[in-house]
Amino acid sequence: MSGSRSTGSITQVKKMNSSVRYLPFVVAMALVVVASNILVQFPVQGQLGSLQLADLLTWGAFTYPAAFLVTDLANRRYGPRMARRVVFIGFMTAVACSIVVPPLFYRYGLIEFGTAADRLARIAAASGAAFLFGQLLDVTVFNWLRRQNWWRAPVFGSLVGSVIDTIIFFSVAFAPAFAFIGPSDDFALEMAPLFGVLHVEAARWLSWALGDLSVKLLIAVFALIPYRIIAARWSQQPVAA
Repeated sequence: MSGSRSTGSITQVKKMNSSVRYLPFVVAMALVVVASNILVQFPVQGQLGSLQLADLLTWGAFTYPAAFLVTDLANRRYGPRMARRVVFIGFMTAVACSIVVPPLFYRYGLIEFGTAADRLARIAAASGAAFLFGQLLDVTVFNWLRRQNWWRAPVFGSLVGSVIDTIIFFSVAFAPAFAFIGPSDDFALEMAPLFGVLHVEAARWLSWALGDLSVKLLIAVFALIPYRIIAARWSQQPVAA
């Protein structure tokens, strides 16, 4: 009896120590997702020539790509199994924030518009699906390229994940084909000059998607710098079992 109890205690201690090691990644992912769901409520105020940045970008586009960095670092440090756990934490946080944050901001006067409950449900479905598929694809691509000893694995994993993330989110959230999930946004479906300045017209949400993706791809490239700095430090110290 005492032997089995001792073995059980050791197992519990190991699990606890393992959870503590993973905690920084979980916390980092949750912070990135929460911050992005808050900042996505605020358009970027500025102008480039005749282009109004507020028509294309929110501040959330600049913080959300950090989620791919967190996923890649978790994958690099503890492997794909651990990285997927971090992704699922981020997925649950993304869905919860998409439902809770906008009504709170509207109630306290931080944003000028309220979102109907059925629209919130559609946005939450889009946010959750995009995050889950984009991040899990990043884990898969990163892990496969790393086995090929290709140092650009985090860049290409993030690039592929970002493309899928943008396609899923903006399609599910705004495309008429997904109206069965919830009502569409009439303003997003209106025809307007692409990027707000080109002669070619398209549904306004397509310009939002292209602007969002452009920022994600740019940040994914620059994120290789902190990734390589942190990974180099890890390579100089052993990973605890």
